[in-house]
Amino acid sequence: MRSATQPKNYVKILLIEDDMAEARLLHEILKNFHLNKFDLVHVTRIAEALKHLEEDTFDVVLLDLTLPDSQGLNSLETIVRFVPKLPVVVLTNTNDEQLAIESVRQGAQDYLVKRNINVEGLVRSLQYAIERKRVTETLTQTNQVLVNRIQEKNSQLAEVEKSNHFKNEFLSMFSHDFRNPLTTILMSAGLLEEKKEQLTEEKQELLLKQIRSAGKNLCQLLDEIIFIGRSDADKLPYNPEVLNIKFYCEQVIKDFKITRGNKHKLKFVSEGIFYDSLWDINLLKHILDNLLTNAIKYSAEGTPIELKIIAEDNAVTLTVQDEGIGISPESMEHLFIPFNRGNNVSNIPGTGLGLAIVKRCVEVQNGAISINSQEGLGTTVKVILPIVKKIDLPQ
Repeated sequence: MRSATQPKNYVKILLIEDDMAEARLLHEILKNFHLNKFDLVHVTRIAEALKHLEEDTFDVVLLDLTLPDSQGLNSLETIVRFVPKLPVVVLTNTNDEQLAIESVRQGAQDYLVKRNINVEGLVRSLQYAIERKRVTETLTQTNQVLVNRIQEKNSQLAEVEKSNHFKNEFLSMFSHDFRNPLTTILMSAGLLEEKKEQLTEEKQELLLKQIRSAGKNLCQLLDEIIFIGRSDADKLPYNPEVLNIKFYCEQVIKDFKITRGNKHKLKFVSEGIFYDSLWDINLLKHILDNLLTNAIKYSAEGTPIELKIIAEDNAVTLTVQDEGIGISPESMEHLFIPFNRGNNVSNIPGTGLGLAIVKRCVEVQNGAISINSQEGLGTTVKVILPIVKKIDLPQ
């Protein structure tokens, strides 16, 4: 290996030449040109050269194309493939321009005809070969850095485009979901204002109900947007209070049956013994409202929807199961990302916020959520929430 005491302009050369007379001549040429700057290692076969290249470090290779164990450009190909970063100067007995061009194409830095070699020409060729190889490597590295930067910028642009796509989709969905109840309110209010005397009491009451329902939908939509904004800013509060979660869930199902007109077969099931413990009612409400609303939204009328709650030693498991349209496998990984929806729900209104809200409510309570679904067969969402006792709360 090269010694640390050797000068910076020291050049170590591997000569691959089977003609001993030619080898001695090349050695003498180099010897007569500042001997202390050159170290020549001579081998007669490609196999020997590969062994030296594996064990030692060289600055340049002088390669004869006619060797006992390799002929022509095959020799060059072998060396370049073995040490692609090492400059190679080809030596030949014939002044063949086509061979010279092909040698350079295949990785040689220069091409020398033996009978035309002199001291200055050989040294210049070696120095130029080394320098050209260094410049090539520098350009290659610089080019790779530029490629990496371009790829990074393209990736950033792709993320921006993706973000803009999501924003555009959200604005479109939000506009649709906002406009529908707003249109209902305006039309119903207009009828009451302009044709109240012509409307029966029953019709007037129906229009008022539609206004109240549409207003409630608008409030819920705005609440969801505000909720996501707070959770993104890590401002989602956790305010537990004493509650029997079984009774709470049972009441939620009763309320849904009333407000949804009992169009679905809502069922409540409980297993285990439920004691009063600490729960955040607001977070529970978001979890149950969104899961049950999704189950109803994506299921046909009259199909069963079940809320099952199981009490265990340190946790409560909430499961909402439906027989609705289900979720495709390719949509599963994006379900908890805000404004993302399944690819089979294009005709069903929604913002894609429900499951994102559920997940964040679960995480605030140190719980876990999982989804099992088959497209066309239904969906089961399981939420596991740890039971918190008063003594578990930080003082």
